[in-house]
Amino acid sequence: MKCPRCNEALPFVLCTECGGETPEGSLYCCRCGNLMTKEKVEIDFSDRIPCSDGNCIGIINEEGVCNICKKPYTGGAV
Repeated sequence: MKCPRCNEALPFVLCTECGGETPEGSLYCCRCGNLMTKEKVEIDFSDRIPCSDGNCIGIINEEGVCNICKKPYTGGAV
């Protein structure tokens, strides 16, 4: 598998469902969407703080700014 930007070889694994190449460490196959790990992946969304800009989908990071638009948290989102 090669990087589409720089054309360097990427380490990959083969999907057990479709046999497609997927970058090593991926949670899902980039070809068919199959879950690449048998381990249960739990994501805790209870502590996340959404961006206070009503149009952004980011979350507030440890520095107190949005991880996408980089605006500081104003306390407006619930």
